[in-house]
Amino acid sequence: MRVAIIGQGYVGLTITSGAISAGFEVIGIDKSQFVVKGLNSGKSHIEGISDQQIASAISSGRFKASGDFSDLANSEIVVIAVPTPLSQSGEPDLALLESASASIAPFLNAETLVINESTSYAGTLRNVIAARVNAVNPKVKYFAVSPERVDPGNKSFGVKNTPRLVGGITDEAANRAVSFYSSFCDYVIKVSSPEVAESAKLLENSFRFINIGFINEFAQLMNTMGIPVSEVIAAAGTKPYGFMPFFPNVGIGGHCIPVDPLYLQKNALDHGVMSRYIKLSEELNHEMPKYCVGRLEELYGSLKGKHLLLVGVSYKPDISDTRESPAE
Repeated sequence: MRVAIIGQGYVGLTITSGAISAGFEVIGIDKSQFVVKGLNSGKSHIEGISDQQIASAISSGRFKASGDFSDLANSEIVVIAVPTPLSQSGEPDLALLESASASIAPFLNAETLVINESTSYAGTLRNVIAARVNAVNPKVKYFAVSPERVDPGNKSFGVKNTPRLVGGITDEAANRAVSFYSSFCDYVIKVSSPEVAESAKLLENSFRFINIGFINEFAQLMNTMGIPVSEVIAAAGTKPYGFMPFFPNVGIGGHCIPVDPLYLQKNALDHGVMSRYIKLSEELNHEMPKYCVGRLEELYGSLKGKHLLLVGVSYKPDISDTRESPAE
């Protein structure tokens, strides 16, 4: 089958690689001409996908990158994998997702399956993507969601062995999406609705967001008491059940963990409620860069005129992704 994947970043190119490995013909759409040119010359721009994989797919004729949405015509499946960041005011920004939905619509047929991988709040597939596609092309009827679970730089879990959730607006859409992902993923779990899949992704990262906020606060408490926090965490980590270690840090970074909980908060506010845990954790995590600078000043006095070396600017080791990096 022919698959079009909208967005060729960390998520999109990872799915592109998986689909190619399963024998699909893939067209990768990206607005960046730098990305398109690089891919078509056999060069990968993300960790985990080698130049050799891309070059081999290009030479076999099973992959092409393009900036032209009309190139996705006649694709049986269209996967949307574009960023869903926060606006400058900290609100969910679906502009790229909305634009992608409108851009693909004219080139879809009645049998095309549209899958969203971009993280967003519950109801996005039904009320944003399907609504915008059908406003332009009412014959499109198959919509599913499978929230991405890409962890750049993770050498233990990749697209093949990370369990994948799938929810569809109709059973047929969900079943077709399950069939697609099962061709290159070991575990595919069908859930009862798109909203369950969308909310599960927000829960996964909100869990980490809140626990990172707590451990950052705990580190400050231990520092005040003169107790080495690293040793405390290691000691607690000897318990074989009921505890998961988190580690204090200069803040919170990456495209998912600092962002996704605020999509959940937006969902909650739309229903007249608010997560106090998310609100407090956001405050704690955003205060950490200032706290770390304060600790440096306690140790070394004023930083004015001093030279500082920051080791590690990406949000975690061994990757080049600096999005939302607290080091900045």
